Amino acid sequence: MPVFVLGYIVVVKTILVDAVDCFVSDTGEIFNAMQELLDDYPNIKILLTGANDQQFQKFGLDKMPYEVFTLKHNPEKTDPKYYETLLERFKLSKDSVVYFEHNPEAVKSAQSVGIKTHYYDPDKKDLKALKDFLTQNL
Repeated sequence: MPVFVLGYIVVVKTILVDAVDCFVSDTGEIFNAMQELLDDYPNIKILLTGANDQQFQKFGLDKMPYEVFTLKHNPEKTDPKYYETLLERFKLSKDSVVYFEHNPEAVKSAQSVGIKTHYYDPDKKDLKALKDFLTQNL
């Protein structure tokens, strides 16, 4: 979504957020500190998951503050086709998004289609590193 500012084109990137085990726990609890960090950015946020209908309810994904995208495990996020479908569905380019994800194989998959991706370790919960990634790439 390009924005024109004083004759210049500024690209406002969309933040792609790993849903389960990053933004929300497997019991449906939102990681509030992460939401506060993300809310500091005016960018659009989309939560990415592979959840099927049953998991969507289990993880509380129907109650999220951001839009949620799923392909219901067909394919998984470890398959580059997942990200190609996401970009096509939202009419986004690989250069107009940034992404953070907890699964190293899904990180590699997203990177393979050209998406700037950060590995987020859910055990460390390093929000400073995440903020640095977002600040440097938005």
